[in-house]
Amino acid sequence: MAIAKAERLMNLALCLMNTRRPLAKRELRLSIEAYREIGTEDAFNRMFERDKDDLRELGMVIETVEALDGETGYVARRDRNRLPEIALDAEEAAALSLAARVWQQARLAGAASGALQKLRAAGVPFTEEGYGEGHSVIEPHIPAHEPAFEPLMLAARDRRPVVFDYRKASAVRPETREVEPWALECWRGHWYLAGWDRERSARRVFRLSRITGRVRPRGGRFTAEVPDHVDVRQTVASWAGEGATSTARIRLRRGAGYPLRAKAVETVPASGEWAADWDELEIPYGHGLDAWLVEFGADAVVLAPEELRADVIDRLRAVAKG
Repeated sequence: MAIAKAERLMNLALCLMNTRRPLAKRELRLSIEAYREIGTEDAFNRMFERDKDDLRELGMVIETVEALDGETGYVARRDRNRLPEIALDAEEAAALSLAARVWQQARLAGAASGALQKLRAAGVPFTEEGYGEGHSVIEPHIPAHEPAFEPLMLAARDRRPVVFDYRKASAVRPETREVEPWALECWRGHWYLAGWDRERSARRVFRLSRITGRVRPRGGRFTAEVPDHVDVRQTVASWAGEGATSTARIRLRRGAGYPLRAKAVETVPASGEWAADWDELEIPYGHGLDAWLVEFGADAVVLAPEELRADVIDRLRAVAKG
């Protein structure tokens, strides 16, 4: 079966690359023996679509052209499917090999391994001592345990809108969000998605651990332009107060809120009736800090500024109301 599929894909690739004009599906079916043996038109269409997707997954650029008579044609132009000579030094090859090892436990493992094999065949100097198939002193790993990671990664790659239920930090129940996914990024052990929120007509960043239920595909194309560079980490960091020019003062229960303690620029024991169990912290104050403080519940009390205290109280009341 594997040999038959490989031969079919090779024949399809040769047909698409050795034609001067786009070929319709009916012409490809007549040209490739494996397609001629398919009994029904529906079965052929399904096989052809799978084969076309497989070739694109392998890196082939297949153009779709609409003819004057309304029939769709396909062609893989040689100038767009010719790679320049690959030249990487040992350090660059090592970096690529380490990057591939990151995805050993994820769906990308097969793609990463296949990419390394192609680069080796092209003469890239991968070595067995630490960067090849042997054991490396450095074993990088990025966890991707959230069920939403894989469908969102594929949707961002294929530029497909999605729908999912998302629970904000200040809400008890999730809300349905329709999003055009742009990029995924890991920051401090959590995965975040950046994309275009269609209902709000604005850029948004979503934490994958707050996505509930299944990520569902939505038909159609992207309606918003995808930016050339999407810095998810910078957005999340600014929400967490990093790079802020002002500070907030909070009262924090001892033995709780270690992420807040790590960000504190000053920590002193609380005074008065709070002295036994509480500390007072001064932390950077930036956009989104109110949503983050709500996650610590009754262990954190905002002392200043007043607008931050009011925002946190409003969020807690919204949670209490459900």
